[in-house]
Amino acid sequence: MTDSRWLPDPGTVMVAVGVALAFAAAVHHWREVLALHRSVGPLAAVLLDATLALGVVYAGRRLSASDLSTDQRWRVCAWSLGGSAVFFVVIGSTLLIRVFEGRVVTEPEFPLLVSTAAGALAGCLAGYNNVLAWQEAERAETASEQLADVNRDLEASNERLERFAYALSHDLQEPLRMVSSYLELLDRRYGDELDDDAREFIDYAVDGADRMQTMVTSLLEYARVTADEEPLEPTDADAVLDGVLDDLRLRTEETDAEITSDDLPTVEADAEQLAQVFRNLVSNAIRHSGDDPPRIHVGAERAGDRWEFSVSDDGVGIPPEHHDRIFELFEQVDAGDAESGTAGMGLALCQRVVERHGGELDVESTPGEGATFSFTLPAVDADGD
Repeated sequence: MTDSRWLPDPGTVMVAVGVALAFAAAVHHWREVLALHRSVGPLAAVLLDATLALGVVYAGRRLSASDLSTDQRWRVCAWSLGGSAVFFVVIGSTLLIRVFEGRVVTEPEFPLLVSTAAGALAGCLAGYNNVLAWQEAERAETASEQLADVNRDLEASNERLERFAYALSHDLQEPLRMVSSYLELLDRRYGDELDDDAREFIDYAVDGADRMQTMVTSLLEYARVTADEEPLEPTDADAVLDGVLDDLRLRTEETDAEITSDDLPTVEADAEQLAQVFRNLVSNAIRHSGDDPPRIHVGAERAGDRWEFSVSDDGVGIPPEHHDRIFELFEQVDAGDAESGTAGMGLALCQRVVERHGGELDVESTPGEGATFSFTLPAVDADGD
């Protein structure tokens, strides 16, 4: 940074240069100006010199009054002095060349004065534009740094929130199990001594504790998506889906569900989390099949360097106004979600898992015509072959 304690104001320097140029023009032309009967040329010359010189004076005064920092004003002043020097050297060199060639050069001071003043103005303009560009670059850099700081703070805040949710949901499980166990013990030991109202109250309390246990378990699974994440590795999606269908075999037999699938590819994924996605989407399709036996198809298509998976059903469908809401935490489109074991968090969990894999989860559905949930995962061969 420039130490300005022993330096004049940059604008004052430019004003001094302009005044010096105006004075030089007046000294150079004063005799010719007085002899106006000969020609108006000298008057035009002094007016041109004076106008350019006063332009430098004006630029210096504007520079002093500007809100630029001292370093920035010195930068503009340096550009202005540099411009005048360049013009002076170029014109002076041209005049010298003519002298060396034996040409007669009269009044060489005039072009030197004009070029010096014009160069000062041109340099001032270029310097000011340079400072503006510099300021814009500094503002952009500052904004980028601030945005990076905000992102870091946000990531840290999210991480703390996730750890809090993980710890809270983990620590709440044992007290909830205790409440539920003691309520059941109370019913077993003293059930014969209780009237119907008391038994009904105990049933309500047990049901509430069980539902809260389900919510806490779902919240714990949601927090674990990033808290206990495993590295992504080549995963056979066919094998993962087969494992999920084995887990759901009893339910598919009870509902007479027909589940088909394409040959699924190998993708970069966390196998356990991919299983969670398949399990929730297939379970949802079974639960919302309506009165007819569920017909579900799991497909996959290549899309550049990713694979797009789809889980389609011919069930009751989802109204358009619910397409966004179903992916939010604890949102239940109908009462069936309360019986699903996810407390309205199944699709939110799926979305979180897919986003952790760098993909997107979408739904297309028309009421009465079924629904198709699609999500993308990175292919093992990222070159797209």
